[in-house]
Amino acid sequence: MNKDLNVILVSYQTNQNHKRPTAMLIDKHEADNILKRIPGLTIKMSPELATIDQVLDNDELFCMIRDDLAQRYPKTLTAGRKSTPVEVILRMLTIKHLYDLSYERTVLQVADSLVLRQFCRVYFEAVPDQSTLCRWANLIQPQTLQTFNQRIMNLAIDSKLTHGRKLRMDGTVVETTIHYPTDSRLLDDSVRVLGRTLTRAKMLLGAGTSLSKAMFRNRQRSARKVARKIAKLSSRSQEQLKICYQRLVQTTRATVRQAKQVLAELENRAADEGHRLIEVLQTFLPRAQQVLSQTVRRVFSDEKVPSAEKLVSIFEPHTDIICRGKPNKPTEYGHKVWLGEVEGGFIAQYEVLDGNPNDESQWQSTLEKHVQLFGQPPRQASADRGVHSAKNEAFAAKLGVKRVVLPKPGRKSETRRQHERQRWFWRGRRFHAGVEGRISVIKRKYGLDCCRNRGQDGFERWIGWGVIANNLTMLGKGLSP
Repeated sequence: MNKDLNVILVSYQTNQNHKRPTAMLIDKHEADNILKRIPGLTIKMSPELATIDQVLDNDELFCMIRDDLAQRYPKTLTAGRKSTPVEVILRMLTIKHLYDLSYERTVLQVADSLVLRQFCRVYFEAVPDQSTLCRWANLIQPQTLQTFNQRIMNLAIDSKLTHGRKLRMDGTVVETTIHYPTDSRLLDDSVRVLGRTLTRAKMLLGAGTSLSKAMFRNRQRSARKVARKIAKLSSRSQEQLKICYQRLVQTTRATVRQAKQVLAELENRAADEGHRLIEVLQTFLPRAQQVLSQTVRRVFSDEKVPSAEKLVSIFEPHTDIICRGKPNKPTEYGHKVWLGEVEGGFIAQYEVLDGNPNDESQWQSTLEKHVQLFGQPPRQASADRGVHSAKNEAFAAKLGVKRVVLPKPGRKSETRRQHERQRWFWRGRRFHAGVEGRISVIKRKYGLDCCRNRGQDGFERWIGWGVIANNLTMLGKGLSP
């Protein structure tokens, strides 16, 4: 009798344990060293990768990422199906940006390599698919990556790989993934997105809607036909261009009117089932109206629309128009990024700028951030001619910078020429030239020539991971035997 009772109690406790909610977010897989027991098999990482592997074991770095991933759902930390471990996500994202891979390629590389399985702490568990990795990656906030990079810099300082004695700063443009913006293409994009949403709304609402069939008409083919015709016309055929633009504007306005009525119908009749369609219409309707407005102003009113009022992409509306006067690329579409590099090849700080501000305005804030990170001003600070001003030189001198390398543009007095001919100034100029090489490396090696993420946060996340990948590589090279 007692044996039967014990069996019943054990069974009951087991069932209760199964019902007890478990945390969705897990930290890591249990270490699996089975490969070490296979004779003749050795898993050897490159010295740099082995050093980066040790750096990523840092608890502070781990907790930063874990805190962001814990925000996925309200009960991520208390209940739910077990997730991909935080450690695996962090290390797979590191591999992705170290080798400039896509999400799909990252998954394939990790799954196919015993070395990368060991590095990513996947062992013989299933590798998360690309959509899972992408969803988790989008939870990491840009500010977290800023803090992550600062922690890496602290590790570099503690390892005496850099002392922050020399600082060189420069700006570059990282473009967004958009097609070349023309009024006709933007109008065509607007009609295409709104048109396909109307088609989906028609399927959702069905026969119960009070709207006529004309309200769901997709005008995508009409818009595409006119847009292609405009692309083939030369700028000399102004009359024909205006006629075509008039037709395209009318088509876009008709689509916008339809979308407004369908949006109201969705909100009244299918607010729950059609919440995604409602969100799409609420997002793209204002953008389509802005494209219409700027097209009418530019084409029909012959008005020069200021760049701050222009929309160059309905998919990436945060994109700035940046004119830097480069012969091969007079106009760039993306964001200006300001970088501060110290000796050792480390990018100590980065910032995604709003619009196209003057380089001169970045000097003081960059020096102040340097002092916050290193606890002292640099012995030497340098930048390009566009940063020079008497105010900036005085600020650096007051802060304690001994060698301020800011060449003056334009005509110079004899005193200024003698100042810039000093040996330390020329050496500083030669050292500063290296920042162009660093920018070239992060663009070619870490994908900072063009952002492949979406949205403003995605852009800043892309820049952050690119800088982190560079600094981890420098840390790996400096600490590896």
